[in-house]
Amino acid sequence: MDWFLSHFDFVSNPEAWIALVTLVVMEIVLGIDNLIFISILTNKLPQEQQKMARRLGISAALILRLALLATISFIVQLTTPLFELFGHGFSWRDLILIAGGLFLVWKATKEIHHSVDPADGKENMVGTVTLSMGAAIFQILLLDLVFSIDSIITAVGMTDEIAIMFIAVIAAVTVMLLAAEPLSRFIANNPTIVMLALGFLLMIGMTLIADGFGFHVPKGYIYAAMGFSALVEALNMLARRKRRLDKEGGGTH
Repeated sequence: MDWFLSHFDFVSNPEAWIALVTLVVMEIVLGIDNLIFISILTNKLPQEQQKMARRLGISAALILRLALLATISFIVQLTTPLFELFGHGFSWRDLILIAGGLFLVWKATKEIHHSVDPADGKENMVGTVTLSMGAAIFQILLLDLVFSIDSIITAVGMTDEIAIMFIAVIAAVTVMLLAAEPLSRFIANNPTIVMLALGFLLMIGMTLIADGFGFHVPKGYIYAAMGFSALVEALNMLARRKRRLDKEGGGTH
């Protein structure tokens, strides 16, 4: 408790509250990417394993982020350039973002292909369950690492208070844990949402790759595009629901 109070004084430092709220909101927003991936991936598991896989994946995200915060001096060094290529200095962070982005692009492209052409006999996002629990957890951990490093480095750029970072990470992951089940059910019950979510993952993967190569895309643009797309899809869902109700109502006369 003494350590905590020595690092973060809630009463006498109003700016700390502003930093905390800002960082919590930012961590929650950054966690949306991870949560979408976890929801889509775990929906491919047998029904009895889905809830456990989601909890394990999100718990792993919390453990990874807290562990990275405990080694924050090492994490900051990940931004130090290792070599230069095409006029851009590549750091460990850049390489991790590029690798994670390539994985997301590959995974999203593969799942889009299987969703569009399920006749190839392979798995699809709303059909046959072929993914094992171990494979799902491994892929979730892989993306957890990428998103966690990016999240922690962003947090370091916003505040120097370790306690604020810890609270923000715990709060954000708690929100992810609470939102995981409703989001997964929503995706499972609305197959068209799967394609939209896969499109989001494809876009996120490309922005990670671009960031790794030094072309930073403001997060606001990304989430604005996601929000607009989600709004259009919501309108489409309402339109389909109304047509279905009108058809059912017409059939009763």
